Amino acid sequence: MPAVFAQQPTPDGVEIERKFDVQESAELPSFAGLPGVDRVDDPVVFDLDAVYFDTEDLVLAASRIALRRRSGGEDAGWHLKTLVSADARQELHEPLGTDPEAVPPRFLRLVRVHVRDRVLVPAARVRTRRIVHRLLDEHGAVLAEVCDDHVRADRLVPEVMSHSWREWEVELVDGDRRLLDAAQSLLASSGVPLSGYASKLGRALGDAPQVPVAAARAHPRGPAGEVLLATVEATVRTLWSEDARVREDEPDAVHQFRVALRRLRSVVRTFRPLIDRDVADHLRRELKWMAGTLGAARDLQVLRERLADLIAAEAPELVLGPIASRIDEQFSAEYQSARTAGLASLDDARYFRLLDDLDSFVAEAPLRGPSSKQARHIVPVLIDKEWERLDALVKLSESAGPGTPRDVALHEVRKGAKALRYAADSAVPVLHEAALRLAVAAEEIQEILGDHQDSVVARNLLLRLAAEAHARGEDDFSYGRLHASQQRVAEQSEKRFRQAWKRFPAAPGQPT
Repeated sequence: MPAVFAQQPTPDGVEIERKFDVQESAELPSFAGLPGVDRVDDPVVFDLDAVYFDTEDLVLAASRIALRRRSGGEDAGWHLKTLVSADARQELHEPLGTDPEAVPPRFLRLVRVHVRDRVLVPAARVRTRRIVHRLLDEHGAVLAEVCDDHVRADRLVPEVMSHSWREWEVELVDGDRRLLDAAQSLLASSGVPLSGYASKLGRALGDAPQVPVAAARAHPRGPAGEVLLATVEATVRTLWSEDARVREDEPDAVHQFRVALRRLRSVVRTFRPLIDRDVADHLRRELKWMAGTLGAARDLQVLRERLADLIAAEAPELVLGPIASRIDEQFSAEYQSARTAGLASLDDARYFRLLDDLDSFVAEAPLRGPSSKQARHIVPVLIDKEWERLDALVKLSESAGPGTPRDVALHEVRKGAKALRYAADSAVPVLHEAALRLAVAAEEIQEILGDHQDSVVARNLLLRLAAEAHARGEDDFSYGRLHASQQRVAEQSEKRFRQAWKRFPAAPGQPT
């Protein structure tokens, strides 16, 4: 699976280029006649020396990631490149620093989900004598750079191997892909083909990196197991991306990371009849653990924001006593402690083994039972079971007594709706519009009852804070007002849920 990183601000960017294999004796043609090119600047010569870092088993190269420290040239420094398309790469930059083997902390965070607890070592050294020809438009703007590279590469792991070659590279600056296409046509007319290697690192390493597993493709007449694998693979990619965003403390990253973990856990349960039981149980247990480690800080953050909004919405004369400061006191220490523990779990060996297990699941497909049968026959049955489970939970909520029993029952309905939503999402390639309608309806119930559950948590906390305020002799009037407002939210949410359930779609196997 290709690597996925969160987008970064400038000076980072996307590098768009094409490489061409040439003989040592080849003469570079004139590019002056290409569309938009007014003239070619005088050539400039650079001596570049790049050391690429990877694990001993080249896990970054296998994920199409290049991490290097390069001296010489106009962009000397640390570079982290990831594949965007056949001729484009996202490229991130950091300064050289003083220690040639000290990978910048930012880059370590971004690759940790791939490297895990392995050690980064110098994996290859690539030295290049580069002659650069800049293609300029009539205003002097640089449209592209044509690089004539004479390369010597030394592979350092898993065993030493050296070789040399010459290549031409056309990289866009202010030009567009039409210029690249024209340059490729010009070179093709001279018998110069596109390179068989996407990068110098790829050529330096040869066949050493493992080839990523091909993406699973779900289809109604294809195996049911492919539906599961396609969902797991796509969600694991999301997990990788959000891992980097969590480490960078980006907005909403923890929430999206937990969503990916919960989606994986839920889908494994839905498709459990197709999976080796021990593997399914192990994955669900570890996914629950990881979601929980980051959950405490996120839950505290959500609750704190909810209470802050409630206080802000109150008329100033109705906010009596130090309620705002008491709530801040309640959350500050707990949040920091929970966040520290959550971030520590991202570097826990248990988390890294979970990532290893997910890789193995995608690569080795521990499937059984009806997984080889056509998805159109198996998947609707699995979705029906989730629908029936939700229906049973709704019935239990209708018979539950008021107060805590009803709150607990509705929370279980919310979890059931979430499971059905994830299951329906995975079934879209098989059930199409029917699955989409089911997923949308389940998400609506999930969100309605999510608001209900947030009101339950808020009420419980407000009740405790009010008791503590009363014991200290503080005014507890405002706690009671907020508690009452959250009680109304709960009542309104339950009413909305009952209305939404009346129009809820039937299961795929049921008559409409």
